[in-house]
Amino acid sequence: MAFIAGAFALILTATGAGAQQASATMPGMKLSNDQPIQIESDKLEIHDQEHTALFTGNVKVVQGTTTMQSGKMTVYYKDKAAKPAADGAQPAAQPEQSASLASGSADIDKILVTDKVFLSSGTQTATADDGNFDMASQTFILTANEGNKVILSDGPNVFTGCKLTVHMQTGQAQLESCGGRVQIQLDPKSQQQKQN
Repeated sequence: MAFIAGAFALILTATGAGAQQASATMPGMKLSNDQPIQIESDKLEIHDQEHTALFTGNVKVVQGTTTMQSGKMTVYYKDKAAKPAADGAQPAAQPEQSASLASGSADIDKILVTDKVFLSSGTQTATADDGNFDMASQTFILTANEGNKVILSDGPNVFTGCKLTVHMQTGQAQLESCGGRVQIQLDPKSQQQKQN
C-alpha cells in the first residue's frame, strides 16, 4: 500500500462536456504486499456474518513510509465458506482461496475509508472525503463530497480535482475535475531540484 511516492509527470487531456483530467504515472502508488501493515483505531467491531471489520475513531494505517488516516474504515472480506454444488458435493478448494491464507490481503474484497481521508508518503500527501480500495480490480479511488476537493501535493506542487483513480499494479493515476478543470500549481524550483 505504498501509495504516494515518485514525481508527477502530468499530461492534461480534455474529456467530454468541457471537463478535464490529469493523468500521471506514479510508481510509488503501487500496492506493496511485502511490508507489514499496522492498524490503530479507537474501536474495532468484527461482523462475521457480514464478513466485515469496522474500525472507527482516529483510524491510522501504516505500511513502510506510507500512512493513511481517516475517521472510519470498513474492511470487506471474501466469503471463504465453500458453497455446495447442486448435487450436494463440496467443490474442490480454489487456488485463490489457498493463496489468500498465505498472502494476507488476497482474502480482502474491498476497503472503504470515510470521514476525511489523509494519505502521506515522504513529501507527498493526498486528502479527500472518501476512499475505496477494490482488490479485484486493483484500483484505489479517492473522492470529494459536493463543495470539497481531492487535493494531491508533492512538496510545493499541488493538484486539485474531485476524483483520483489509481491502478495499484501499475501506479497509473488519473485526477478528474469537478465538472470544470483540474487545477495544478507547479513550483519550477522543485523541478530544478529533482534534476540536480
